[in-house]
Order: sequence, then C-alpha cells, then structure tokens
Amino acid sequence: MSTPLRIGIIGAGQISQGACNDINADPRASVVAIADPSAERCAALADKHAVTQRFTSGEDLIAADGIDAVYVATPNAYHAPLAQAALEAGRHVILDKPFALNLDEAKACAAAARAQDRILMLGMNQRFKHSSQIMRARVKAGQFGEVYHAKACWRRRAGIPRIGSWFTRKAISGGGGLLDIGVHMLDLALYILDNFRPLSVSGATYTKLGNQGLGGGGWGMGEVDPESTFDVDDFATALIKLDGGLSLCLDASWALHQPQPGLDEVQVFGTQAGGCANSGEIFRFSDDGYQILQGPPTTGLDTVGGNRFSNFIGACCGEHPPEVTIDQALAVQAIIDAIYQSSASGRDVAIDLA
Repeated sequence: MSTPLRIGIIGAGQISQGACNDINADPRASVVAIADPSAERCAALADKHAVTQRFTSGEDLIAADGIDAVYVATPNAYHAPLAQAALEAGRHVILDKPFALNLDEAKACAAAARAQDRILMLGMNQRFKHSSQIMRARVKAGQFGEVYHAKACWRRRAGIPRIGSWFTRKAISGGGGLLDIGVHMLDLALYILDNFRPLSVSGATYTKLGNQGLGGGGWGMGEVDPESTFDVDDFATALIKLDGGLSLCLDASWALHQPQPGLDEVQVFGTQAGGCANSGEIFRFSDDGYQILQGPPTTGLDTVGGNRFSNFIGACCGEHPPEVTIDQALAVQAIIDAIYQSSASGRDVAIDLA
C-alpha cells in the first residue's frame, strides 16, 4: 500500500487513548476518524490527534468515505455488530476483546471477513509482549520436553472497572472478569502452547465481592450508575482439556481475597522442565540438584515485533498474515461460552469446532 492506511476508531474511551498513539506512530497508517456517543469525549481525543472526521455513531463512521480500516473499542455488546457492519462495508477490522457475546455472533463476523476478503483480527495485546514471545519460542524449541499441562491466571484483588459502569452490567458487557482479563490469559496460554483445539471445559463463575460493593478499581471513562445491579462474574475458574492430551487451568478475577494486589502469569509444565512466561524462570532437575534459572535465551527466538496495531497494519498492507487468526479467535470464544455454560449447568461441556 503506497499511501498510509486510513483507520477510523469507534469508541473514544480509555483503551483508545493508547491505540491512537500506537497507530499514528506507525508510518504506514494514521487515525482519520473517531466516533463516540459522547461528543465531548470524541472531541477530546480527536483534538489531541488533529482528527477532523468526528461522528456520534459507529455506523456513520463505517459509512463515511476515505476509511480503509476500523478499530472497534466499544462496550462488549456492540463488538460483533459493528465489526460485521464494517466488514460488510469492505473495511478491515481490528476488534478489541472479547470477540463477541457468543460464538454465533463471532461466526457471523468471521463469515463476513471471508466473504469480503478483509482482515479481521482480535487485538490480543498480551501475545506481543517480549516475555510471551520468549515463552512461545521455548515451547516450540522443545526446551520443556513434552508439555502436558499449563496454568494461566490474571487475578486482581481489587480491580473491578468502576462498579456501576457498563463493565458491571451483564446486558452491555455480557460478563465480568472472564471476558475482560480472563480472555487475555486464555488466549495467551493457547498461543504459547500452540494449541487452539479445545475438547471440553469444566468451569465455574462467581459473583461474591462486587455485589457487596467491594473490589472496585479505577479503569474506564464511561458513566457510572450507582443504582445498577452488579450481575457479572468477579471470579471465574476452568479446567480445559485440549487435543493431544494437554490440560489447562484458568483463573480470572476482578476481586478476590489474596495477598498480592495482582498476579498474572502463564506457567507450563513439561517432561524436561517447567517455566513461567512473565518471570522468565525455568525450573528443572539437574546433576547439581533442582535448579531455578532466570533470564531469557539469547538465540533461536522467532519473535513478532511491535504491537497489535503494527501487526494489523502490516497484515492489511499484505506484508504478512495477522498474528491472531480468525480460527484462533473462534476457539477462544468457544471456550469462553463453554465456561459460562458449564457454570450454569454444573456439568462438563464438550466443544466441537469442526
């Protein structure tokens, strides 16, 4: 592409502040339009980045001329409808997590992307951390031997994104901590394992602290309704069985009694060693006793540079495939759905993505 990719942003909330910086820092792209129901919030972001096209609805932005791609960064209930509309209008789409409120919505978006031959990519930013790339490379290189189990968690002691905001209302968010931060660690673990082939899920979700008014955090810019009911999960846990005999444990909490303010990590356990993605530790038996080694390897890394936006822009320009594929995103959505279904039924849920 000889001219910069023209990107419109739908949603001028907190997540879009950094998104504008990342997009405009890439010489291959620029933000040319912003939409938000709040004219004040839209103007504040647009003024900061000298964006002249401003809209109060995502649909109007999608219909406007001079836009090649769209970043959807809205409350969860609008993710899939806006992404599908943008794809059907011939725009490339990068979509904030979660993909959709359910697998059927996600499949409709995927079908639109394929029908229009457009890029559709979930902005799973945890994949692009250097520590994540190191861990993935170590697994691929066989440093742990046969990896047979993994644990992924993102547990906050008090990290609910402002009780009373859209995040804590199921009708708009679709769910709580599982859809907000749990999806990140689920995706990252599957990415590190290079296994997006789930077979079954046993899950449980809880609403125990947020409904007491406990565990509130400060994330977000939207309005707060102090009279609204907190009806989403503040803790979720699951055991996921994967093809090939692998198992994965997932924990996600917005609010949970624990000693640390926050803990996020992916651990893998193999026949030769174990390891932690964020800390970089490798632990294993040796002739000198049990070792816990620090530090990343210095050779043999096949890393993905940049961030989710630079990867998306490169994919739109035809330079490489998107790092987050549609099939991977559908697998993650299927697991999320199954966790909620398992929690509601009290039974394991089988997954068939064929």
